[in-house]
Amino acid sequence: MTWRAFPVVAAWFIVAGTWTQAQAPATKNPLEGDQVAIRSGMGLFRARCADCHGMDAHGVRGPDITQVWASGRTDEGLFTTIKNGIAGTEMPAQPRLFDHETWQILAYLRTLAASSRQEPPRGDAENGRKIYQANCGSCHRVNGTGGRLGPDLSRIGAARSREVLELRIRGGVEGFLPGYEPVTLTPENGTAVAGVKKNEDLFSVQIMDTGERIQGYEKDKMKAVENGVRSAMPVFSSNRLSDADLDDLLRYLQTLRGFDPTVRP
Repeated sequence: MTWRAFPVVAAWFIVAGTWTQAQAPATKNPLEGDQVAIRSGMGLFRARCADCHGMDAHGVRGPDITQVWASGRTDEGLFTTIKNGIAGTEMPAQPRLFDHETWQILAYLRTLAASSRQEPPRGDAENGRKIYQANCGSCHRVNGTGGRLGPDLSRIGAARSREVLELRIRGGVEGFLPGYEPVTLTPENGTAVAGVKKNEDLFSVQIMDTGERIQGYEKDKMKAVENGVRSAMPVFSSNRLSDADLDDLLRYLQTLRGFDPTVRP
């Protein structure tokens, strides 16, 4: 390398360093409090986020995100979560969302954010753990222990609001996650097999039966393939689970926040 070329190379490194810095998110939302940004963020949130998090951000299929700052999350970490998503969860990446649009969404969410003073949690988590083990552990896993017919609940406390969990337990929310659709297969000769659907194509279906065995079946050899319209999860009415026990169970579920090294504060 000649001395004459050195300034050009040095200048390239300076520009590259500036470009790299520009890609890193700010530690503080530069659009917080900007009324124009807030209005734009409201439209973006309703179009992209409300289906899961609700129009008021209190959660539907996704968690209540009015609590994120009160729970210690930062603008920078939330920016990264929105842009990159969270692997292994229903939170998708948003690669087509411009940086300023991400900040607009967060500026709008700030207007919905709860204060750091929250209602003290109700219920006895230890008794809730026992209720969970007696009623839920055979179908759901927590930290590697339990059944597999239902979704893993190791992070359910971070993924669902208390209100949504209560609706699900009491039977007020229909539907199911992919991979857990109820299905019943009836062979031409034999007993019907019930389970949850794991994979399906035009010619075959793979299920996990109630004994947690993964098995594949050819559709043309089945007398019937019936897809369930409601979740396989039973309804826990007040006759089956008292309000006091429900409070304890919900308190326990709220403690299940898991650990994901990809999730920044």
